[in-house]
Amino acid sequence: MPEGFELDDPGAMHLHYRSDEEHLAALGYRQELHRSWSGFSNFAISFSIISILAGCFTTFSSGWNGGGPAAIAWGWPVLAAMILCIGLCMAELVSAFPTSGGVYWWAARLGGAKAGYYTGWLNLIGLLAIVASVAYGCATFFDLTLGFFSTSYHSGNLNTIFIYFIVILSIAAVVNIFSSHLLAWINNVSVWWHVVGAAAVILILILVPAHHASASMVFTSTINNTGFFGGKTHGLGFLVVVLPIGGLLTQYTITGYDASAHLSEETKEAGNTAAKGMWRSIFYSAIGGWILLLAFLFAVQNEAKVTSGGGGVAVIFAQALSSHWGATVLLISAVGQFFCAMACMTSCSRMLFAFSRDGAVPGHAYWSKLSAKKVPVHGVILTMVIGIILTAPALIKVDIGGTPIPVAFYAVVSIGVIGLYWCFAIPIWHRLRMGDAFVPGTWNLGGKYKLLATIALVDTILVTVMAFMPTSNLGVPWETGFAWKYVNYTILVVPTAVILLWAYWHLSVKKWYSGPKSTVTESAVQ
Repeated sequence: MPEGFELDDPGAMHLHYRSDEEHLAALGYRQELHRSWSGFSNFAISFSIISILAGCFTTFSSGWNGGGPAAIAWGWPVLAAMILCIGLCMAELVSAFPTSGGVYWWAARLGGAKAGYYTGWLNLIGLLAIVASVAYGCATFFDLTLGFFSTSYHSGNLNTIFIYFIVILSIAAVVNIFSSHLLAWINNVSVWWHVVGAAAVILILILVPAHHASASMVFTSTINNTGFFGGKTHGLGFLVVVLPIGGLLTQYTITGYDASAHLSEETKEAGNTAAKGMWRSIFYSAIGGWILLLAFLFAVQNEAKVTSGGGGVAVIFAQALSSHWGATVLLISAVGQFFCAMACMTSCSRMLFAFSRDGAVPGHAYWSKLSAKKVPVHGVILTMVIGIILTAPALIKVDIGGTPIPVAFYAVVSIGVIGLYWCFAIPIWHRLRMGDAFVPGTWNLGGKYKLLATIALVDTILVTVMAFMPTSNLGVPWETGFAWKYVNYTILVVPTAVILLWAYWHLSVKKWYSGPKSTVTESAVQ
């Protein structure tokens, strides 16, 4: 047994290392990143990336149009519980393997180089898309905020929103490049902004509106605003096509919690604190998000007008609040989304650093290079540039009957969701296959992993269906009025990416890639 660790429980073989550096060295890496993050900071970054002030606001229309109030009120807790199962399974893995590579490293360790390669690329694609979607959502809500504050400001101009988007990405990049310590502080502030901000929004929506919707409307009213099946809210089509579109609200909002793993090499006592940070960020976000969504639903003044207005939260706020109160709520959300965008960029750049450190990304020497402040500057810049390219289709105006349809935004959202949930499923599957041969860390699930892993894999299947669904019926070729601008291009981007990855593996990668590379000598861990 290497001198760097001891058996926490000799009977159960739970590994307990005497220091983070020894644990990391036993996994094959020397300490390069600055380990200054507390357990709270680790929790904070995942909580910030989940960001109920982002997903609950930006993808609310998906839930409203794809099922309505009842689908949101009941669907959120059910899907959130399934996502928590994924988080618990991943928490066990990060306790055993606290590296910046996170998910792909686990897959390579448990399933071999090929599993690690596909997982890493899916994780990277997902994170790049999440950075883009959050930053674009922030730009959109900043634009809406200005529109509420000033009647002379005309919100909704796509070119203006895209400029805001680039500025937000640029600021997030500068903050990421400046200091890891500053980022930890910002994420700590972000937690309290999300807690206090969400509470303020809820109180405003309780106290300010002249009246509130009935419990019957909130918990039983169903809506099909997708154009499919003539707007019917019953039958098999509603269940298997419309409701999955609405489910994207929950699945997109509660994601990105793998950040706790990507920042584990910068976190103190990572084998325990990163695991707790991961599952706790999901648990508290699920509770807070549900209360926030219920506040939105009870604030509805006219259900039909929300539907005709596209199902977005701004329509609800315009009904229920004065312009200044509405602007206040939108500003709280926009700031929260900005915090989220910075945290997403941090997570993505660290994952890119780790994957490049192992030689799996073209130009890997460049993306794994650290600045004097121990920050992967080139990776941060690449994350920003790819985000801009991926979101460029948002410049194309798409509307139905004069109501804007954010097809490009939802496509980027779906790409992010597919990439992340698929990559989560691979190491969970391999851990399930290993059974008792898996040696857990200090934080583990015991015998409960079998049930939890099974639920996690079922949810991955469900989210795959959700992410490939078109935003409206005009996005499918056999419908009258079909046009390519309505297509959820996830159905084109993801299969193309998988084919390219498959070809890259067979033509080149498998000849030289053997999985994560050690950066320490054997003697360093003995």
